[in-house]
Amino acid sequence: MAAAVKKTISLPAELAREAEAIAKAEGKTLSAVVQDALRQARLGRRVQELRGIQGYWSRKARDQGILSEQDLERYLRS
Repeated sequence: MAAAVKKTISLPAELAREAEAIAKAEGKTLSAVVQDALRQARLGRRVQELRGIQGYWSRKARDQGILSEQDLERYLRS
């Protein structure tokens, strides 16, 4: 694991209490809870990006008349 970098962050009081409660309930440090949340946020952004790319290429395929796997196979063979 890479060396940790210490940062100071500010949280609204309610969010800080919730994060501390999660840490206590899960037997984790507050730092670990924040790290998990950031990893989940990063994953969520990647999933959204992937869905956007899939939507783009799905539209392109439909524009070419590719509506099924068989259509795609015919298109690739031509």
